[in-house]
Amino acid sequence: MSLSELKKEVEARNWPHTKEAFHTLYVRGFDKNPDQSNVLRRADGIVELFTKHKKRIYDNDIILGSIAGIRDDENSDPNAVHRYYNEIRHRHFGNCSDHYAPNYRRFLKEGIIGTKVRIWVAKSEFKGNKAKEDFLEACLRSINALETVLRQYADMADQVGKHEAAEACRWVANDPPRTFREALQLVFMVHTMFTYENRYAMAFGRMDQYLYPFYKADIENGTLTEAEAEEMLACVFYKMRERPLYFYGDDVCNIAIGGVKPEDGTDATNELSYVILHAVNDAHIPGPNLSARINKDTPMEFIDECLKVIGTGLGYPALMNDGANIPALDRYGIYEIEDVRDYSMVGCIENFITGKQPPWSDGRYNSPKYLEYALNDGKNTLNGNQESIHTGNVEDFESMDDFVNAFVAHMEVGAEAYVRDIHASNDVDAVNLQQPFLSLFCDNCIERGLDINMGGAKYPAVHGACAMGVGTVADSLAAIEKLVFTDKVMTLAEMRDILNANFVGYEKEQKMMLDCPKYGNNDDFVDKWAVWFVEKHAEIFDKYRTFSGGPVYIAIASNTANIPAGREIGATPDGRASREPLSDAASPMHGVDFNGPTAALLSLSKPDYSYSATGTVVNQKYPPIMFTDDEKRKKLGALIRVYFNRGGQEVQINSTSTEVLRDAMKNPDNYKSLVVRVSGFSAFYTTLGNEVQTDILKRTEHESI
Repeated sequence: MSLSELKKEVEARNWPHTKEAFHTLYVRGFDKNPDQSNVLRRADGIVELFTKHKKRIYDNDIILGSIAGIRDDENSDPNAVHRYYNEIRHRHFGNCSDHYAPNYRRFLKEGIIGTKVRIWVAKSEFKGNKAKEDFLEACLRSINALETVLRQYADMADQVGKHEAAEACRWVANDPPRTFREALQLVFMVHTMFTYENRYAMAFGRMDQYLYPFYKADIENGTLTEAEAEEMLACVFYKMRERPLYFYGDDVCNIAIGGVKPEDGTDATNELSYVILHAVNDAHIPGPNLSARINKDTPMEFIDECLKVIGTGLGYPALMNDGANIPALDRYGIYEIEDVRDYSMVGCIENFITGKQPPWSDGRYNSPKYLEYALNDGKNTLNGNQESIHTGNVEDFESMDDFVNAFVAHMEVGAEAYVRDIHASNDVDAVNLQQPFLSLFCDNCIERGLDINMGGAKYPAVHGACAMGVGTVADSLAAIEKLVFTDKVMTLAEMRDILNANFVGYEKEQKMMLDCPKYGNNDDFVDKWAVWFVEKHAEIFDKYRTFSGGPVYIAIASNTANIPAGREIGATPDGRASREPLSDAASPMHGVDFNGPTAALLSLSKPDYSYSATGTVVNQKYPPIMFTDDEKRKKLGALIRVYFNRGGQEVQINSTSTEVLRDAMKNPDNYKSLVVRVSGFSAFYTTLGNEVQTDILKRTEHESI
């Protein structure tokens, strides 16, 4: 067996393109007994889906579990899709369906049988409470379905001569895992079932922590080698490739490595952290989104190994600073410190209290749009509509404070509308949208007899408001301050008119705006506005709560939404033309950080990111030699250490040269396997839209430190 052979099998994609059975199977189970409660009907849908879909085992499989069989399945009813989505209804990302990090640590300790025992105990405790009894019975049916799937895979593996894999599946179908292989098998089968439930971005969490006891024991007793563990993991990670091949889109299954120990906060980096890092590189696909948690005691050797993998072109792991993330989560005062230290990431970079809160949700808050409203008394200059409150004509603004106060007033109106929208998204019939299988992997749901979104989770749901365009806003405020109130080369009304004309006939004035100080060059004149940006957004959103009483975090991130968000905004005082992209996430506007990476990271570490509990995205780009030259890579590692010590929250790096990216745009057939870091996730470069490719291409490439 080998990873290379498994890759060939997965890529063969020999399936009927029109067959998708999961809707049909779920609906068939749901309709079996219409007289029972909705949650029990949903459990029966899960049972039918899990146990009746066609299983596939690859010739080179080591760890079993695949979503490929659904494409071979003969169960397909064209009416089921409509009924599945429109009549039965399900939760979605906006109201807490996926982007979740299960408590695999607990599940591996107790196994399926231990989970059943907790359900039985709770059923006895809540006897006579029909709602809780039905929920717990739904949980029991769901865990029984997982047991059946494992036994089905075991029987099938025996039939094709994979007896070691069969033994692992058969054991964990009931008992807690004893070995590294069994533990990995159980985790991956659960993850596969989440995929069958149509959940996206389900994280693996702190894999190097919950698998480490099994790895260490097997290594010490001589039943496992490092190379064998790496191959098992790489084969699992490569099967993340199935989702874009069989369904749609790369699955952003975040894996966290490194960090600190929950119990005492000491460094948790271990041998398995390195093995997982290398296994992800072996798989070398966009799907498993790897995040490396870095703390003050993280070995430089680990950071160096991370940079080596980044330098292969993968663009990950993203590097996350415990020194910023732990205080950011802890400042709300609602989490036990041990749970905060055990945080992981879901989706791109979103910080999550592992296995103890409802699934994640977030949205995009278009901060620079409120600059336009402040300049135009609440009017949208692109369509002429009055879209915000009246804050007065800029002719009457006598100071920078007057303008900033108007800007903030529009931000607050926008935030109120934003939160109103997220509450509307969560105004659902929760009783009839329960998720019994998911709830099995969240602390306290079984003990409380409550669904994960109905008060079952230990902590309330949170939401991340992603504030976009920190570079655009900081540069714009600095330009207003300098040109209008310091140098007095134009009035605020004149600037407004120039912007509304999109610089046509005002090329000289546009150059003046472009020449103003820019965020990313260690210049306090402009950097102070980035500091203000983070603090002000936190202040605005701190007053709000989610549907279950949890905080609304902020993030300084945008994914690729800086491009469509820019299309919604006219020209801005930083010199950006109308409808052009905004600055990317927490990074400077591309091309303006001309003083080198040290100055850029000094600027980027000035905001207090203990206000940003979601996280941030900072994109940087370096040429390949920065990673292949030991001395240059050592300097880069030292720079990242300084950046984190100063409070920087996150950094992710592209290592593909500008020349290669440009050639890939011209000759995509020559670069089908080229992986790049986009913004919080990686992707095959040639599959990205032209606007996204161009945005990545324009990022400043720092050639020296």
